[in-house]
Amino acid sequence: MDPSQFSNQPPEAYNSSAKSGLPAAAPPAYQHNPAGYPPSFPNQPVPQGPYPGQPVVTVQSAVFVTAAPLADPVPDYLGYSIFTMLCCCLPLGIAALIYSISTRDANYSGQRELAEKNSKMARTLNHIGLGIGLVVIVLVIISQIVIWTNR
Repeated sequence: MDPSQFSNQPPEAYNSSAKSGLPAAAPPAYQHNPAGYPPSFPNQPVPQGPYPGQPVVTVQSAVFVTAAPLADPVPDYLGYSIFTMLCCCLPLGIAALIYSISTRDANYSGQRELAEKNSKMARTLNHIGLGIGLVVIVLVIISQIVIWTNR
């Protein structure tokens, strides 16, 4: 075996433009100010970085805003919602439970207006569900009494 056949150099007859079938075009000319960059002013000194010829890049730090929980949270009526859901009116109790949980989340994230709105809706749904549940219970008791007395 001839080791010269396995060298990293291409053969002498290798022509990249002939192989690709495309004419070799010159690269685009150097642009002093690429698109999107402000023009440089030769009279102003360019701030230098830690290495010669390297400009200094100023980066603005990220600011994270976090909301603190409310100091005096709005009541969420969670227990009332669970009672309404289990004992009085299931559909209105579920809706009230969702608003109660939303109130709790708004209290935790510091959104007082949203917490007040959700709290008011949860309380209203709980009152309506409790009223419907009591009316249904009273009607069932009355109907049972009427059925037992007519026997």
